[in-house]
Amino acid sequence: MIKRAWGVVAGTAALALSLGGCVVSTSATTSPSAGGESTALSGKLTVACGAMEEVCDAWTKAFTAKTGVQTSFVRLSSGETVARLAASKAAPEFDVWHGGPADGYGAAAGQDLLEKYTPENAAQIPEKYKDANGYWNGVYVGALGFCSNAKVLAEKGVAVPTSWDALLDPKLKSQISTAHPSTSGTAFTTLWTQVVLRGGEDQALDFMKKMHANVLQYTKSGTAPGQIAGRGEVAVGLVFSHDCVLYKERGMTDLEVSFPAEGTGYEVGGVAVVKGGPNAAAAKAYANWALSAEAQEIGPTVGSYQLPTNPDAKSDPRMVDLSTIKLVDYDFEKAAAAKKELTARFDAEVAAQPKS
Repeated sequence: MIKRAWGVVAGTAALALSLGGCVVSTSATTSPSAGGESTALSGKLTVACGAMEEVCDAWTKAFTAKTGVQTSFVRLSSGETVARLAASKAAPEFDVWHGGPADGYGAAAGQDLLEKYTPENAAQIPEKYKDANGYWNGVYVGALGFCSNAKVLAEKGVAVPTSWDALLDPKLKSQISTAHPSTSGTAFTTLWTQVVLRGGEDQALDFMKKMHANVLQYTKSGTAPGQIAGRGEVAVGLVFSHDCVLYKERGMTDLEVSFPAEGTGYEVGGVAVVKGGPNAAAAKAYANWALSAEAQEIGPTVGSYQLPTNPDAKSDPRMVDLSTIKLVDYDFEKAAAAKKELTARFDAEVAAQPKS
């Protein structure tokens, strides 16, 4: 079970030392049948993709090139994915879910939307990056951070934030962008981080209420706040730090990444087989492939700088060094179980309220 963050801090180097001898050969061009034989892959595959669009495109094209299976994707936030899977449960439109925070996968598993599947190379992935119940496996790790526009902050006379409470500064009124936790896994990570840091859901919502006056808008997508900050429309966007690194690299040069000293949340991006999907054999082969070093090294080639979970995958110097920041004790299973009720409370008690 993924439960404690401190194992993450050990970093990919330690994982490589502990698991470097465990290498499993994977063939993405065949899939095991019920009788144990390998069957050739065919047909089409549709992926619900929770990563940024460029990496979704690169992943699906690479899998098509490797297997011949015509693979397409639909870019969806975590909340949107769960909603779409639930709406099409009787006749699933997707075969695989790839990318996006693990608590969303937990919510989907709780609604019987995912199939239990252990990829043939799952032994390469550390246990802390896998669902104990077998519904999903982790493919990357990212840390939640502040994506600030240094120029706008200077104009407001505000320092780059290094604590959550710094976001409550009255000078930041309408100067924060964050996504809505009912549609965005990133934003739910922000909300659940407050639950952990402040000792409960009531206390977390109290903090969010205080920050509400400083929020310009709640976006649907978790990556959008970084771009909004990059354009100078707000001073601070709440995003996973790798997104901010990308936007700065692509020309939004006023952006600066910082982390709250008291602790921040993190995501384990997953991959899972959709229950009852149209192409189960190809879906399982895709899940096998997504855990490979080959697949996990695709991200940095298109500006996606999450840390890989496969210790054989090469890291990139633009990836966050988790040993330099404090991570909260993030219980993904507990977060997933609380998500539906907690986001409903956020809707009613925070987002729907007028701003003072």
